[in-house]
Amino acid sequence: MKIESATPADLERLLSFRKEAAAWIGRLGSDQWSRPYPADRLLATIEAGTVFMLRDGGKTAGTITLTAEAEDGLWSESELSDPSIFINKLTVAREYGGQRLGGRLLDWAGDYAYRASANWLRLDAWTTNAKLQRYYLDQGFAHIRTVHEGSAVNGGPRVSGWLAQRPTRIADHGFTDEAPAPEPLTA
Repeated sequence: MKIESATPADLERLLSFRKEAAAWIGRLGSDQWSRPYPADRLLATIEAGTVFMLRDGGKTAGTITLTAEAEDGLWSESELSDPSIFINKLTVAREYGGQRLGGRLLDWAGDYAYRASANWLRLDAWTTNAKLQRYYLDQGFAHIRTVHEGSAVNGGPRVSGWLAQRPTRIADHGFTDEAPAPEPLTA
């Protein structure tokens, strides 16, 4: 399997990933991702070069978005002064479930962040999804705090304020990395 940058041609696949994930998560009892994500915002992240696709031959097995930009109102000024890469929209196609691809994508993200000179790989997870939070804890993340104030990127109240982080590190994720080398973060 290989990791490469998403292109605008991936937009529909990414939107369908989100719908597929929302349906699956809904069956597990969570309302995570039940509000549609604006296609124009997703396209902007693709064009910014922050969306990465995990390919298995001609199929897309997963996706992850990595950015040096934190969502407003989540991390403190002190935390933001420490170089970090933020994870968004980690998704694995259901047909690839149970193969530990999510954990390997997180390892790749930590490696990518390390190569960008980041100290931390950070995320904000769905505030009411205890199973997802447990998953991230099991992947070596430490819970920092939960933020309830503010509004969501796609409207309504903040729903993704469970903050966690883990140190960046070189990782043997097992993927062929065809993504561009990360730009070094500046202090």
